[in-house]
Amino acid sequence: MHLENRILVTGGAGFLGSHLCERLIAAGANVVCADNFFTGTRHNIETLLGHPRFEIIRHDVTFPLYVEVDQIYNLACPASPIHYQTDPVQTTKTSVHGAINMLGLAKRLKARIFQASTSEVYGDPGIHPQTEDYWGNVNPVGVRSCYDEGKRCAETLFFDYWRQHRLRIKVARIFNTYGPRMHPNDGRVVSNFIVQALLGKGITLYGDGTQSRSFCYVDDLVDGFIRLMASGDDVTGPINLGNPVEFTMRELAELVIDLTGSRSALVHRPLPSDDPRRRQPDISKAKAEIGWQPTTPLRDGLQKTIAYFDDLLKDKVLRERLENGT
Repeated sequence: MHLENRILVTGGAGFLGSHLCERLIAAGANVVCADNFFTGTRHNIETLLGHPRFEIIRHDVTFPLYVEVDQIYNLACPASPIHYQTDPVQTTKTSVHGAINMLGLAKRLKARIFQASTSEVYGDPGIHPQTEDYWGNVNPVGVRSCYDEGKRCAETLFFDYWRQHRLRIKVARIFNTYGPRMHPNDGRVVSNFIVQALLGKGITLYGDGTQSRSFCYVDDLVDGFIRLMASGDDVTGPINLGNPVEFTMRELAELVIDLTGSRSALVHRPLPSDDPRRRQPDISKAKAEIGWQPTTPLRDGLQKTIAYFDDLLKDKVLRERLENGT
């Protein structure tokens, strides 16, 4: 695998970004991590602090950034509803202004640039599984629109820069991903279920629990990032990256209860607004164009994730906050 020497990762202290930074450092790259620490934390990158090939910059991508790099991975944006709905205007700015600023930097440097897009661009899909040529079914004025439409606009900008300036772009549409360093209170289903099970609280199922998702372990996803970035200039994406094996929310909850040995009961709540009923990637394009598919079974990935949260909950202050729902 060929790596250019100096790589910028925006959102590099976040869940996905920190794993990517570690993988790039391990491969011999010099990494510049830019993060405003809205959802990212220094704890996520503490193993890299002080490394001679790792540099961290506190920066918000809605403002221009002037650095000299060979590649850019643009991962900066809150990705869970709890976080991106906290300040929806800022969420849209992060996706749109952030894309404009990073694309402008890539244009100046003639650098290759990767966009972390999302399966949310498909909205509540009318086809199943979702292929990259599906245009989506998205509510443009709903509570999730700041994220969904922000990411759709970012894709538009990337492809316009490719058409207008021949910029070397890579666009990945990320499906549900889980693993160590997920935020314990971000409202995502895997972290929710694991924390609730470890605390012995009721496990919250929205609706009847038959809505489905496909869960990709973080190590597999990061491998897809690097393979896509290393592909030829003719491979622009968008490319779906996710695990095509589908599970209902009830199946996931029962598996988490089994793996944690918890006595938690299932508690039903109303389905949130604009929550998709089904989400499953068609990864034929990823297999054909970058030779990628996930290899970690859900049970194995959950065991590693549960071990991470079990260790995290040894912090008494954090445990009390989560027990009290704060």
